[in-house]
Formats: sequence, C-alpha cells, structure tokens
Amino acid sequence: MKHNRPNKTLRLISITIGILFLSGLFFAAIAAAPMAKTQVPGYYRMMLGQFEVTALADGFHDMNMELLRNAPEARIRILLERNYLDYPKVKTPVMAYLINTSASLVLVDAGAGKAMGPSFGNVIPNMKASGYDPAQVDAVLLTHMHLDHVSGLLNSEGKPAFPNALIYVSKAESDYWLSPSVAEKAPAEMKKYFKLAQDAAAPYISMGRWQTFDKGNLPIEGIKAVPIPGHTPGHCGYEVKSGRDSLIIVGDMVHSIIVQAALPDVAVSFDKDQKQAIASRKAVFKSAARTGQLIAGMHIPFPGIGRLRADGENTYTWVPIDFAPMP
Repeated sequence: MKHNRPNKTLRLISITIGILFLSGLFFAAIAAAPMAKTQVPGYYRMMLGQFEVTALADGFHDMNMELLRNAPEARIRILLERNYLDYPKVKTPVMAYLINTSASLVLVDAGAGKAMGPSFGNVIPNMKASGYDPAQVDAVLLTHMHLDHVSGLLNSEGKPAFPNALIYVSKAESDYWLSPSVAEKAPAEMKKYFKLAQDAAAPYISMGRWQTFDKGNLPIEGIKAVPIPGHTPGHCGYEVKSGRDSLIIVGDMVHSIIVQAALPDVAVSFDKDQKQAIASRKAVFKSAARTGQLIAGMHIPFPGIGRLRADGENTYTWVPIDFAPMP
C-alpha cells in the first residue's frame, strides 16, 4: 500500500493540472468572443403628465464648433474641455420626438432620411423599435425646413414615410422654402437645400396633407406652436402640456448646449438672423430656468431632454434628465 501513495499523488496532481488547463481554455474561449460593435435602438421614453414622449435618434455627425459666433475661441474651448469634449469637432445628434396624447400620435420633425449620408435615417427604425409604426402617425410638426428636419418625410423610394399624417409648418417657413422666386435668388450653394425642402413637401402637398398655420394654434389638444424666430424665417418650437407638466421642443434654437447654455449670446453661422436667434434663445432660456420647464432640442445630446439651472445673470447649466423606468 505504501508503494501506491506516490502514484495516487501523481494522479491527483495530473487531474488538477488538467482541470486548470481546461478551465483556462474555457475562459480563453469566452475572452475570444467577437465584439458586437452595435448600439441599442436609439429611443428613450418618458411620461409628461398623461402624455407619453419618446425621443428618437435619427443620426449623429461631427459638428464643427468653429461655426459658433460671438465668443472667443479660447472661451469655447474651455467650456468644451471642461466637459471632456474635443475642439473643434463634437459628436452631435439629430433628434425627433414622438408624442402620444392618447387621442393623437404626433411626431415633431422627421430627421434627415438619407440626405446626410448612411449614418442618418434612423427615425423610422427607432420608431418601430419603440413599438410604433409610421402609418400610425396622425401629424408631423416641423420646427423648420432644413434638410435634417424634413428629408425624413420621404422613405427610400421617395414616397411619403408617414402616409396618414397631416404635416404642419408655420406659414412663414413654408412660404420661404417653397417659393420659386426665393429659391431662384438664393446663393448657388443654398439652392440644393431649397430643392430638398420642396421635394420633401411635394407629395404631401399633392395629397392635400400640407398644412400651414399663422398664430401657433394647432388642432391638437395639449400642443401649441411657439415662435422662436432667427434660425430660419419661420422657425418655431412646440410646447407640450399635460396637467402640471410642460415641455418645450425648441428645434434648432440650440446647436451646442454646453456652450450656449453658459453663453446664450453665442450664435451659429447658419442662423439666418443671428441677432434675432440670440434674442429668442435668451427669452426661452430665462423662462424655462424660472419655471423649471423641460426643454428638448434636436441637437442636444441624446435623449436631448433636460432643464436649465440659472447660474447668474444670463448664464445657465444644462441638467439632463436621468434614465428612469416607466411608471
């Protein structure tokens, strides 16, 4: 019996080594799994009183912060670097918002479709991932008619992406972008943007589904248009109210919330009337900070919803909403 002990010991050592070796192979196999390299669907949902609001990401691009005006470059750099953002290119989203009032399903802006390249055109896929179909949309409210807000009105075949929806846009905005004479007089580099706007509107006009408004009154309970002029001739936002809760969707009033919250006097080069755009932004910021009203913007980091905290005279900090479960 004594002569067998070394053999038993060797066998135990061999078994132990074998187990460790196989375990190593098992964990190595796990580590070797390929990376998924995909993101989750780009939607976020919250309740606003009795309304359901769903933020939809259309796509992202690198916005050049050199397009910002009325502040020294050094000041803009400091604001971005304090938030761990590089200068001059900052990853910037294009957003849309879906509002279910129970009586109506309303989309605010339609995204870029494929007019800005393959990284865009995700409003409809994300809408479907969130549980809704484009055919269910009753109304599309346009903040303005730049390509990243209207080109998504068409599907990949150039047909209406929202076949059962009425499209609402301010009369001043519609008159400007759909005017042949204005388009004819536009600088050469702007003519393609007029064509994109006109192409997006054409099928809805032919179906009698293109609606304009003057004073902000809409036939949708709980939603009203709020003029926010400056970025374009008829640029407007939409205020959504349910009970005591309120949200204002500001379109392109903001292009860099980090910079423009701290410095509301900063404009962007493609604001058509920079002075007016600044005045509009300052008025909305002051009101929202005083009341605690929620703000949503098409170029604010996803999901683009939050509040402003006043940090002094005419300067604010952006406070994004926290992820929360649905009630």
